[in-house]
Amino acid sequence: MHFVPTLADITLWDILLNLRPVPLAVIGILILFSLLSWTIVFSKGSAFSKARRDNRSFLRAFRKAPSLEAVALASEQYTSAPLVAVFDFGYGEVERQIKQRGALVNKPAIERSLQLGISEEVTKLEINMSWLATVASVSPFIGLFGTVWGIIDAFQGLGNAGSASLRAVAPGISEALVTTAIGLAAAIPAAIFYNIFGTRIKEIGTRMEDFAIEFQNLAERDFGG
Repeated sequence: MHFVPTLADITLWDILLNLRPVPLAVIGILILFSLLSWTIVFSKGSAFSKARRDNRSFLRAFRKAPSLEAVALASEQYTSAPLVAVFDFGYGEVERQIKQRGALVNKPAIERSLQLGISEEVTKLEINMSWLATVASVSPFIGLFGTVWGIIDAFQGLGNAGSASLRAVAPGISEALVTTAIGLAAAIPAAIFYNIFGTRIKEIGTRMEDFAIEFQNLAERDFGG
């Protein structure tokens, strides 16, 4: 006697093995999106941790240093710190003014250089953030497309069966639920880490703004501004 599996006998693995082309393509896209987002998460998580650690170390060295020249020497140890890049922009402008005029004669130029450094570092920190936002916003809709397709298949199965049988609609409904779940699984972590990293970028940006003020104070003290 031929054994016909019931709905209770069908596992998630069975569903995945018997996926039709469209749901399979949807799930493939969602898995790629998920892998992309997790790659970005691990990469940026590591970069942010190193940036915050080096920022703290450089800031301690900056506050202990007797002059900008001493800070410039110490900064070589913390090249991955965003504050070092901001310092380099400001110090470059200070050096130009001292060589040309012997004093700080254009303080707004120093401020603009520091702001350029801050802007450049914030731009670097925001690299790939748009991909996380894309995965977070688009994945549910891709999953929804798979859901709608699965429901359409379910109704077609119901029509072909000629009766309101659960077995007739089970494959389509199963595919619909699987694509929905995978879409959410891809979107939720991306949305969470997008918000976490966005907060970290704001914190580092604020720290750079505060550092720019400290830099200007030290420059004026050093060169009698």
